[in-house]
Amino acid sequence: MAEPIASNELVLQQQQQQQPPPKPRPKRFVKNQIPDSLLNDAALNAAISLLPANYNFEIHKIIWRARSSNATRVALQFPEGLLMYSLVISDILATFAAVTHCFILGDVTYGACCVDDLSARALDVHLLVHFGHSCLVPIDSTTVPVLYIFVEIAINTRKLLHELNFNFSPDQISNFVMAGTIQFSNAIRLVKPELENLGFRVLIPQSKPLSAGEVLGCTAPSVKIQDCAGKDSVIIFVADGRFHLEAFMIANPDIKAFRYDPYLGKLFLEEYDHVGMKENRRKAIERAKGAKTWGIVLGTLGRQGNAAVLNRLEGKMRDKGLDFMVVLISELSPRKIELFGDAVEAWVQIACPRLSIDWGDAFKKPLLTSFEAEIALRDLPGWWERKLECSDSSECGQNEGCCGNGNMQKGVDYPMDYYAQDGGEWNSSYSKKLAHNRGKKDHCFVKGSIFPSLDQIINQAPYRLIPANWDHILPTCRQRQYDDDGDGDR
Repeated sequence: MAEPIASNELVLQQQQQQQPPPKPRPKRFVKNQIPDSLLNDAALNAAISLLPANYNFEIHKIIWRARSSNATRVALQFPEGLLMYSLVISDILATFAAVTHCFILGDVTYGACCVDDLSARALDVHLLVHFGHSCLVPIDSTTVPVLYIFVEIAINTRKLLHELNFNFSPDQISNFVMAGTIQFSNAIRLVKPELENLGFRVLIPQSKPLSAGEVLGCTAPSVKIQDCAGKDSVIIFVADGRFHLEAFMIANPDIKAFRYDPYLGKLFLEEYDHVGMKENRRKAIERAKGAKTWGIVLGTLGRQGNAAVLNRLEGKMRDKGLDFMVVLISELSPRKIELFGDAVEAWVQIACPRLSIDWGDAFKKPLLTSFEAEIALRDLPGWWERKLECSDSSECGQNEGCCGNGNMQKGVDYPMDYYAQDGGEWNSSYSKKLAHNRGKKDHCFVKGSIFPSLDQIINQAPYRLIPANWDHILPTCRQRQYDDDGDGDR
């Protein structure tokens, strides 16, 4: 006679019988959606050969996207360095993609923050193709479908390896911290295993949502000390200019930086005046601390302006009883700011932090970034106000530096995290703000986006915020939004 089964064992058996058998995990694969007939089109490939062979414009992808989505009205947006190829690409799309109207957006494009889907929507286009930058504004948040083309540039990686191996040795350098612009990100990934085979340790840092090794002029990864195997680490930055490198150097002031120019095939030692920059920015912040009337510049060049940052600053100034106004400007300049005279004592701009960092001294009134405004409004201690605590629990007497045993107690250094996912509350990161503000109508104007349209900004911000004694300024401000030259034409 079988032994009786305990009640708990019986329940367990019944639960196991009721559970369906586990399903096999689906195989992961990447399907090439571009048909071979398009990839092997002799006439199309002959037309593409008119473009530089080492520039990957991904023409096949653009044509397939236009065909599959029935896009007959297409807008193309280029940085100035690629505008020379716009007509060739336009002709290719008209010939092989059945595009009837191809618009080339002529406004200046400094970066991915300038993606101009609002102008594309005004042109009633079916597709906007943005060249030369990564996907900073998510494609599910733009007002028209957007296709980002990085335009990766193929370079001689053997020459890069030779220059690094010739100038450095694994015995002298503990590791390379490699980064660059998005065009050369693939070259950096290709070089990494080759350098490791030579005995070097290679670190490719990442500041999400950017790609690994990608650096913007306002956003760069900060390399932690524990990530570097020793103090003898150097930055190897692949780019033909130093604008993006300067952001990386600001974020990592203690690491020596070298720039490899892929066109010249040479390595350059680059330096940055960290002390001078921080001192200039400190003086601007100190001047702004006593301001009673503020001006907030909301950039309207593409997607530079950010409603979430604007609302945050509005709330802070309103809580502190400060008078302020909002001005919409596509491209900020000292001449435009001077037109306001002494009506505004200090400015904070929500456009590009490098405008303040690089050219802040050209403005007669303090022009702060959103990060610097946090300090001026006394909501964040300045980097010069840091308190350092020594290992023996006594207070360190130095501020900017330390005797060697100090640990940072509070405050932050000068950050370059304007679009970083893990950046401060002052930054313009879409990926972070979207998660926090999903469903909030005051931030989510378009398809869940925190970025409003120009009409919504005009209708909501200036009239609601400007004090009565500044009402006479507003019509002029609104006109200059469309009349940047000041000559009356629009």
